[in-house]
Amino acid sequence: MTPPGIAPPVITFLSDYGHIDEFVGVCHGVIVRRCPDARVIDLTHVIPRHDVRAGAIMLRSALPFLPTGVHLAVVDPRVGARTRRAVALRTAQLDNMLVGPDNGLLMPAAERLGGVVEAVDVSQSPECLQPVSRTFHGRDIFAPVAAALAAGEPLASVGAPLPVDELRRLGLPTAHVDDGALTVHVMRSDTFGNLILDATEDQLASLGAQLGDAVAVRHAGAAHTAHYVTTFAEVAPGDLLIYEDSTRTVALAVNRGSAAELLGVAADDELLVTPA
Repeated sequence: MTPPGIAPPVITFLSDYGHIDEFVGVCHGVIVRRCPDARVIDLTHVIPRHDVRAGAIMLRSALPFLPTGVHLAVVDPRVGARTRRAVALRTAQLDNMLVGPDNGLLMPAAERLGGVVEAVDVSQSPECLQPVSRTFHGRDIFAPVAAALAAGEPLASVGAPLPVDELRRLGLPTAHVDDGALTVHVMRSDTFGNLILDATEDQLASLGAQLGDAVAVRHAGAAHTAHYVTTFAEVAPGDLLIYEDSTRTVALAVNRGSAAELLGVAADDELLVTPA
């Protein structure tokens, strides 16, 4: 048991398992059997099926606001493939641990936390449940390894050392300013149809844009006018706005509407933002 006055260990959990089947609950059960004191925070389990990129972006957005702990993420379309490793990582910032498949899912979050300073391959971890299923590594590999780390096991004891430079990374696009135009990319659309972009407010300001100004947003040959504001209420219903969202990145939204529908964009689509 956790001693009085000591906070229980935290495990956060993100996956594409959904809430219909028993998968999430079973992983919780495996965690509690290994680390009864663990406090499990479910970030989301409705990542689009097999969408490693979406899971990576959401995990990266969430981690700066989470307590130090073990962060379990499972979006694993190649589960069981011999060339896909299972890994556990330690980051430079606050010694956070990340556990999941080595398919790029963990790396954007790890980079936001100062980068990876130690990595192990946990595919044959002594913590694995036996026999290991070929199709449910979340239960048999990732959850027990995450629980062992939360219980205090050192990273080196749960897997074999792995060179950090061998970890797989995602090739995400990068916003940039050139010749008075800001090129941005759609990272994802949230449930409100707001478009989370890969730009910062500093990049937007480098165009000379100030709060209250209008900017032009171009996509697929169409131009839209967006108002640079801080809140939705500063524009009329149906108007397009550009703003810094809660994750400290630039976003596009329609007040009481959907920017995704208005612009007709998909993930990774490129937009051009210029002064109006």
